[in-house]
Amino acid sequence: MPDDSAAAAKAATTLPLNGLRVLDLTLARAGPTCVRHLADWGADIIRIEPPGNNDGFGGARDGFDSVNLHRNKRGLAIDLKSPEGHAAFLRLAATADVVVENMRMQVKHRLKIDYETLSKINPRLVYASISGFGQTGPYSTRGGVDQIAQGLGGLMSITGEPGRGPMRVGIPIDDLTAGNLLAMGVMMALYEREKTGKGRWVHTSLLEAQVFMLDFQATRWLQKGEIAGQAGNDHPVNTPMGVFPSADKPINIAASSPKLWAVFCKAAGREDWLAKPEWQTAEGRTADRAALNAAVSEVTRQKPSAYWIELLEEVGIPCGPINNIREVFEDPQVQHLGMVWDVPHAKLGKAGVVRTPINIEGHTPGIRRGVPALGEHADEILAEAGLTTEEIAALRAKKVLGE
Repeated sequence: MPDDSAAAAKAATTLPLNGLRVLDLTLARAGPTCVRHLADWGADIIRIEPPGNNDGFGGARDGFDSVNLHRNKRGLAIDLKSPEGHAAFLRLAATADVVVENMRMQVKHRLKIDYETLSKINPRLVYASISGFGQTGPYSTRGGVDQIAQGLGGLMSITGEPGRGPMRVGIPIDDLTAGNLLAMGVMMALYEREKTGKGRWVHTSLLEAQVFMLDFQATRWLQKGEIAGQAGNDHPVNTPMGVFPSADKPINIAASSPKLWAVFCKAAGREDWLAKPEWQTAEGRTADRAALNAAVSEVTRQKPSAYWIELLEEVGIPCGPINNIREVFEDPQVQHLGMVWDVPHAKLGKAGVVRTPINIEGHTPGIRRGVPALGEHADEILAEAGLTTEEIAALRAKKVLGE
């Protein structure tokens, strides 16, 4: 698909967020994750970067992170530290519906692009922020990255095998969760604006996202004083639920409820397990997890993974293979779901990215444009904000604009 502005605008006209203008001041991953939701569903995203920006990903504007995170956007490179650049940004903000940023708390105030400043010129503005640890409090001025939040928020203490020490999760889960939550917060604020006519400051942080994601592990502590530890591939409180060997490769099996445990014993040809007193309750099975898992493993390793998956699926026991990334995209269900979009790119021709996981019947989102070149759409964006050709030329002459 060519990166044509008219074609891109036409493609967005039927999507739910068509007509929504978003100023994207985000860096790294958490903020762009939020904006990506809005972009994929039709919002007009203006990515605002400093002149000379290298995307924050090792200079790889055409790298996998940049292409994935900054699709479906227009680009403007402008020096917000200069009086002229700041004044031009304020004119853009006056026309915007949403501003998204993930700067340190003090930076946006120093640049005078904080919510208090912008809401005075645009009371309808929804201003969305992600920080490392919160907009207020003793850690509010600290910079935060995903792994720091994983550690501080308890996730690394419950991830990995017992006795092996803390372990990070294999994806930037706090960045992604914070971005997802902020996108939901933006939509709530926009919905409220329909009734009140006024915008809001919406914010979350990597730390808040991580504590939220502790979920039942948190409530074990809050309600019963239990401090969860590492359980490896086993479920923390349910047995058997985890990874078991087969004749060719490991598989996941979830057969911990009383009904599923009984069904599993019959399917495995080990109905005698049902008579073992220590395995007749969920609590007993978990207390004797090591022996139970060893017994199950002795049975499952005798047949290949396909045998067990077919057998257990037939009797209603959740199970599945453990795929590497290549196998994920070769999986027939993943292919049926169409989880890959091709993004046009000036250097790469096209590049694969993961599509939005949200489905709204009657709408077909997709790629309308690839990652913008630095300052690619400066003239049209600034003209839409009311700047004249002469004013834009003056900004360019003063090196306020990058390209």
